[in-house]
Parts: sequence; C-alpha cells; structure tokens
Amino acid sequence: MSAGLLLVDDHTGYRALARTLLEGEGLTVVGEAGDGDSAVRAASRLDPALVLLDVHLPGEDGFAVAERLAALPAPPVVVLISSRTVRELARRLASSPAAGFIPKDELSLAAIERLLP
Repeated sequence: MSAGLLLVDDHTGYRALARTLLEGEGLTVVGEAGDGDSAVRAASRLDPALVLLDVHLPGEDGFAVAERLAALPAPPVVVLISSRTVRELARRLASSPAAGFIPKDELSLAAIERLLP
C-alpha cells in the first residue's frame, strides 16, 4: 500500500509510535489528528486512502467519526484501532462502515493489508 495514511488518536505518544512503525514498513503518513472534528477536516483536506481511527476519542467516538468519514465524497478506507479487544467491540464493529479492526498492540502493515479489499 503506497497511498497516504491519516492517523487519528488522542494520545500523541501512540501516534508517534504508530507513525514510526508504519513509516518504517513503507507507508506514507500524510497527517495526524487527535479528535473526530480534526480527523474529518484532515481527511477532507489531505484525501488519504486510509484512516487508522482510534475507537476512544474525546467528544464523539471512533464509530461516529467512521460514519462521518464514510459520508465524504471520496471516503477513505477506515480501520478502527483500540487497546480493547475485538470481543468487547464486536457488536458495534458489525454495524460500522469501517473495513475492520486492529488491536493497537497488533498494528502492522501486514495487519492492515489483511483488512483491505
């Protein structure tokens, strides 16, 4: 995957860690955001192919932000991330427009690629 990636997480330390990891695996991080409104603005401005979106954000949660991103004229692929397990989030994930879910401690290019069409 060579297109741009937008990282959305309210913890700057995790964003820095994820950026380092994913850029080291060859992805291009085109931007970062710390909340839902910033994420939607950044996605509209930067037109990323992929958004890694934390489930737990201040204000509206990642599921609501995923809905907003899906409504954009050229919606990015959204992959939700969280420190919680897929079992804890399964019901909400099933109805989300997101392509899938990756636990934060399992984030990698390979994990992302498994979720892409």
